[in-house]
Amino acid sequence: MQIKYFFTLIFSLLLLEISSLASNLKDSASIGFDTYSDTGDVQVYSPTLSLFKRVSTHWMIGFKMRIDAITAASIQNGASAGNVDVVTGASQKEDSLADDTRYAPTAMATYDDGINSFTLGAYYSQEIDYEGKALFFNYVKQLNEQNTAVGIGFSQSADKWKPVFDRALPKDNRDERKIDLSINQLFTPGFSMQAVYSYMYSEGFLSSPYHYVLQENIAKFENYPDTRVGHAMALKGVYLLNSANAMNFSYRYYFDDWDISSHTLNVEVLHDFSSSFTSGVRLRYYTQTASSFVQEIGNYSATDSYFATDYRMSAFDSYTIGIPFIHRMKGGDKLTASIDYYETTNNNFIKVWYGVDKLQSIFTTLTYEFEY
Repeated sequence: MQIKYFFTLIFSLLLLEISSLASNLKDSASIGFDTYSDTGDVQVYSPTLSLFKRVSTHWMIGFKMRIDAITAASIQNGASAGNVDVVTGASQKEDSLADDTRYAPTAMATYDDGINSFTLGAYYSQEIDYEGKALFFNYVKQLNEQNTAVGIGFSQSADKWKPVFDRALPKDNRDERKIDLSINQLFTPGFSMQAVYSYMYSEGFLSSPYHYVLQENIAKFENYPDTRVGHAMALKGVYLLNSANAMNFSYRYYFDDWDISSHTLNVEVLHDFSSSFTSGVRLRYYTQTASSFVQEIGNYSATDSYFATDYRMSAFDSYTIGIPFIHRMKGGDKLTASIDYYETTNNNFIKVWYGVDKLQSIFTTLTYEFEY
């Protein structure tokens, strides 16, 4: 399902949040609301709640809850054009404000003694056609008078597909493992860099149960290899330009055994307009090559081992521009918000599946954080 990738992004941001909390154990809470909407007829509305409680000098426990109300044509009928899915016979749902509601609680515990920090947690996700479970941990050690930090992170998921129509999948599991190795170096009081290597392994049913290839003489569900190994290397930097301006930047290179390789470049510039208000602009560019098994629709034959119609298996570029806002209040409370616009290049797979030349989306965040 298309929206799974949006969920993956949110979960990645959650792990970053956990890492940052590990060095600053305070009783804190936050409430938020996120939205996502695109030209592929997907809308998501997501309230969030988090609570972190220090239970001793070095220990903190935390809980986060996310609820996603999702409207997506792939849930309704397998395609955004509003037609009944000719492969499944599934029809649009009625008498419901949302096509699916996803509940995703996360629980964690953090130990921090100033030199060593360790976070262990568990994640669960339940939606109409997918159940996700994961365990994760992150360890960071401070070195060189806390000017250097080395870390290792690990996560393991064990997910299950439950299609909304009666289809016997070749496998119903989707298991994913990720290992992160990182080193962070403070070069000057205003400049730090982080290097990260990530190893990713996936196995099980790795395509969507809804996407299908429809040609003149072929109607086939998507079918991908049942294992995938990926590697990623990233460099991230934070640079204080002067007392009122800062820059965050990162570059990531990814490649896997499906012959997909990608480059991602992020740049964010922030300006303090006052002691309580910060804003700026951020830009992201992404480009990737096609998988080894994807073919243009119309070129598949019935004897092919693999079929793909998802544009993420093809070559494409995308661009994102966003504006973040940070308002610091008296007493330490903080209000953060952002709005981002995302657009892909023209892509025939997008046109075949969604009926538009390219995907365009807008996603927003609003979070109020406070200590108690």
